[in-house]
Amino acid sequence: MAGTRYSLLLVPRPSYPPPVASFPEPILHVDADSFFVAVERLRRPELRDRPVLVGGNGPRSVVAAASYEARRHGARSAMPMVMAKRLCPAAVVVAPDHGEYRRVSEELMEVLAGVTSRIEPISIDEAFLDLTGVDRSGGAVAIAEWLRRLVQERVGVTVSVGIAATKLVAKMASRDAKPGGLLLVRAGTEAEFMHPKPVRALWGVGEATLARLEELGIRTIGDLAGFPRATLVRRLGEGLGGVLWDRAHAVDESAVEADMRMRSISVEETYPTDLLGDDAVDRALVAHAVELTRRLREAGVAGGTITVKVRFGDFMTVSRSHTPTRPVVTTTEVLGEGRRLLAAVDRQGRGVRLLGIAGSALVPADAPRQLALGDDDRGSVDDAIVRVRDRFGSDAVSRASEVHPPIPKSDPSVYSNDDRRSPDAPR
Repeated sequence: MAGTRYSLLLVPRPSYPPPVASFPEPILHVDADSFFVAVERLRRPELRDRPVLVGGNGPRSVVAAASYEARRHGARSAMPMVMAKRLCPAAVVVAPDHGEYRRVSEELMEVLAGVTSRIEPISIDEAFLDLTGVDRSGGAVAIAEWLRRLVQERVGVTVSVGIAATKLVAKMASRDAKPGGLLLVRAGTEAEFMHPKPVRALWGVGEATLARLEELGIRTIGDLAGFPRATLVRRLGEGLGGVLWDRAHAVDESAVEADMRMRSISVEETYPTDLLGDDAVDRALVAHAVELTRRLREAGVAGGTITVKVRFGDFMTVSRSHTPTRPVVTTTEVLGEGRRLLAAVDRQGRGVRLLGIAGSALVPADAPRQLALGDDDRGSVDDAIVRVRDRFGSDAVSRASEVHPPIPKSDPSVYSNDDRRSPDAPR
């Protein structure tokens, strides 16, 4: 069999001798099952076995996570909450608590890091592990089973695990193992496992790419693997066609990057009614910049790149990014970058449905920074503002410079990351 599903094995907890062993399938992809819902159930046991939707309850809110009970009725993440409640009227709607999700995520990653130092978190609730050089009794399957039980005991959530020779196949295996399962794809059987699957199951195939592949008569991963590579590259380009063809043949040379640092920190909000006019949009940006700065300082990092994301009422989504000459860490710096990026978005009088700002390419906040002429140290001011707001509320104090200065003209150094129609836009 290409894929083998295992039930829970009673494997004794292994000891930790010096790392010497290796496995033909050394890569684990560990993915928490409906993570936001699982965290909410830790705090509210009465939600167990009930359909749960995590997200806002407003008319324009979207589902952040859906329990498996809700999914059986057709509800899913990224779906408008109104639609999800229509499909599953018995569902309990719970407002998200991202601070608690981050805390539980840290516990989860600590448990995974106890197995191997070669761990690559790729989101708040999933990570790749490389078992190369790890010596444990029973091989990769026994380690994965033990790890699942350990996460359940110490964190209180369930995880699904895919085991394979590559990251690509391990991630696909963990998806098939959900919820709460384990799937091993033995080395040499990847084609048998992958080729019957629809081509949209392949990493890197989104809606637009799927439509182009279907125009070529490609429906399954096997169809893609059998398609002439040269023709695919000519139609889609080497960067996409060549990569997808390689993936359809299970070619994936990417290594597990042992990096426990956060990739990015973001703040965004979908509004009950579209924001109209520069003043309304700027006020929202100020609030987001203040919150992003608070989260950056709480995490002890600075943003090497700042990104602003805007979604209009017609679901067209635009993002703009800029990498300043030095990482930003104060509200003044973050807000200044945000305003310049927002000015580079051609809004044409359209209402803003969603606004977000993010910091990425994160570096330690205490890393040396080159001061520019006229700089002053705003960090202590930020600290004081945060303390006042924590005690008296978010509206207790603001800088004068944070309130309604004119939005500057477009900055030619700003580049476009993404001008596209959102996948959840009405068709």
